[in-house]
Amino acid sequence: MAQKGVQLDRETFSCSICLDLPKDPVTIPCGHSYCMKCIKSFWDEEDERKIHSCPQCRQTFTPMPDLVKSTMLAALVEELKKTGLQAAPADHCYAGPEDVACDFCTGRKLKALKSCLVCLISYCEKHLQPHYEVAPLKKHKLVEPSTKLQENICSRHDEVMKMFCRTDQQCICYLCSVDEHKGHDTVSAAAERTERQRELEVSRQDIQQRIQDRQKDVKVLQQEVEAINRSADKAVEDSQKIFSQLIRLMEERSSEVKRQVRSQQEAEVSRVKELQEKLEQEITELKRKDAELKQLSHTEDHTQFLHNYPSLSPLSGPADSSSINIRPLRYFEDVTAAVSAVRDKLQDVLRDKWTSVSLTVTEVEVLLSPPEPKTRAEFLKYSREITLDPNTANTDLLLSDGNRTATYTRQRQSYSDHPDRFTGWSQVLSRESLTGRCYWEVERRGGAVDVVVAYKNISRAGSSNESRFGRNDKSWALDCYNNIYKFCYNNVKTPVSGPRSSRVGVYLDHRAGVLSFYSVSETMTLLHRVQTTFTQPLYAGLGFWWFGDSAEFCKLQQSEVI
Repeated sequence: MAQKGVQLDRETFSCSICLDLPKDPVTIPCGHSYCMKCIKSFWDEEDERKIHSCPQCRQTFTPMPDLVKSTMLAALVEELKKTGLQAAPADHCYAGPEDVACDFCTGRKLKALKSCLVCLISYCEKHLQPHYEVAPLKKHKLVEPSTKLQENICSRHDEVMKMFCRTDQQCICYLCSVDEHKGHDTVSAAAERTERQRELEVSRQDIQQRIQDRQKDVKVLQQEVEAINRSADKAVEDSQKIFSQLIRLMEERSSEVKRQVRSQQEAEVSRVKELQEKLEQEITELKRKDAELKQLSHTEDHTQFLHNYPSLSPLSGPADSSSINIRPLRYFEDVTAAVSAVRDKLQDVLRDKWTSVSLTVTEVEVLLSPPEPKTRAEFLKYSREITLDPNTANTDLLLSDGNRTATYTRQRQSYSDHPDRFTGWSQVLSRESLTGRCYWEVERRGGAVDVVVAYKNISRAGSSNESRFGRNDKSWALDCYNNIYKFCYNNVKTPVSGPRSSRVGVYLDHRAGVLSFYSVSETMTLLHRVQTTFTQPLYAGLGFWWFGDSAEFCKLQQSEVI
């Protein structure tokens, strides 16, 4: 009875965190006591929230209270230890609802230390001792405590399932192997486990290798992120400096124009005012002369009139009505027009070059591009509507169908002069610039049509190879002559084989530097593929050789099926 009373005291004084007698006991402000190490560890886990609570009553403390050793509780704990109570099982040694209980214990059961796969029973430390001491029991297989031991019993024969049927992929007992599993491929569970263990180890090795590979990939990507950020920051900084220089240059030019205009304004105004003063003096002199003549004209004495008349001085200077010639000019309006012309030219340059700047930015791509499309439906996802630019068309080409079709005619077209026009070869380029991933199709009608992509800065004048599609390093051409294909680039001609078709598909991945030509009919067949580096936006184009031939940029829809 005394023992029971001491046990109750132990439960009363146990630390509710470790469930043992407290070591270096401390009491917190709410009155509950714990081991100093236990409560510190508990509060360390709460530190991120900056709120500290009691594990039992959940009262919170902000900031964390100081921990002072409880002298009285420490003395009581030492007294309890002297009674020999430590020999009795602590409360946390008993099995709880979620623990595996010892099958041999009666009354309040202790936690199981091991489970035996032969006995199919779980044992606490005390009842497990025979398995360490008795020779036959030493051969039993002990595992961590398990609540699933009964799953090892055959539900039909009530025998331990020590065999495995490979035919049915299930564990069986010995009686099963000579009954419903007779003739099946059966082995011992241990043998099957050994085989599966080898497979498991191989899988684990593969997984571990993948983990290492992925960790390396993560590290590489992290380095790429840092490199991208550094490069982007530098690009922004350098670009800002360059644009600041451009702004300063514009401000300097603006100040220079202002200075020149004001200087010229001052000089011209000075000249005009000087002439104005001379004219005003002349007016004064003329008025004085007019007064003298008026006075003389009123003299009634003829002799006196004739006597005074010769003394009048003659008029100086020209006798015409006006000696001032004003130029028919608009003063400084021409300056405004000249500055406007500079602005327009600068806008044109920025518009043309800005595409290259934007393209350069978007071509910064660390990860690989998506795979190239395989089916026509996949290609059509990147379809682009292409129209022809009349300013580039040779005068032998007639554009129609909303500038989607070009026809080689004998009658010259009345196009206006334009620096972008091809003058020597019967060629035309698209209005749209092509970047990113694009797909389009050309329907040919006739015997000789070139399907082309080219840079905008390809030469336009004359009949040299510099302006002929496929004969320079600024254009790529698939020459289609009566369904005989040749690919031309930089004046190098490559024979191309493939099925005959009036329709040619063109796929461009500008960033990846991929240009592919396809023969399109009921299926798509690759005719020729180019892998290079494109440094500028591209433009689609057509070239013609025979009168009457025409070609059309097809209107495509993603749902279209030939």
